[in-house]
Amino acid sequence: MRKKVIAANWKMYKTPDQAQDFFHNFLPLVQGHDRDEIVVCPTYLALDVAVHAAKGSNVAVGAQNLNWQNEGAYTGEVCASMLLAVGVTHVIIGHSERRQYFAETDDTVNLKLKAALEAGLIPIVCVGEVLQEREANLTGDVLRRQCTRAFHKISAKKAHSLVVAYEPVWAIGTGKTATPEIAADAHAIIRGEAGRSFGDDFAENLRILYGGSVKPDNANALMTTDGIDGALVGGASLDPKSFAAIVKY
Repeated sequence: MRKKVIAANWKMYKTPDQAQDFFHNFLPLVQGHDRDEIVVCPTYLALDVAVHAAKGSNVAVGAQNLNWQNEGAYTGEVCASMLLAVGVTHVIIGHSERRQYFAETDDTVNLKLKAALEAGLIPIVCVGEVLQEREANLTGDVLRRQCTRAFHKISAKKAHSLVVAYEPVWAIGTGKTATPEIAADAHAIIRGEAGRSFGDDFAENLRILYGGSVKPDNANALMTTDGIDGALVGGASLDPKSFAAIVKY
């Protein structure tokens, strides 16, 4: 039985003080909830506040990105050891907005995944197709390419903590949501690629999240669909009551 992961991606929202307020209101709402793994991913500047606020609770804290280098003259970047130093346990890699706006590629996703795994962080690797690709019936090709390149030259042993998030890019921030059937079909393709890269046993245990306009009113239908192992939640995770309702789907 794969334990579901419900992860919040706050994107470029919330100051440290606002993050503090969120945890003050959110933690009582999910206290004692151990059915799922709960992760909140704030901006870099709010990570320290989030880690301290969540200390001793059932909520983990993740970052939204990392650089694959250990250190160096890379202005504006943050490496795995820095995330570990402030108590971060998870990291999002290859989010569609990173690919769309900041020129991330399948190859940089691979480098970041290797760095995260080497450091002992739990990576949430994002894959997914844009609207034009879906309309051209290229979803399967896109997912297979993204997974194959992301997993390149990584062993099953090293990748044991890997989590994958399927993001239909056409459903992010648009209010559109893939039906549970569409999501399950995509997840099956991803699981198949994981099987080819890491073996069938690994693939069977791999947790694949859905990320694309997850809200309290559609969370139950998505989370109770076979093959969907949790959610990567954007806008609906900014409000503590809304995110708690998704966690408790």
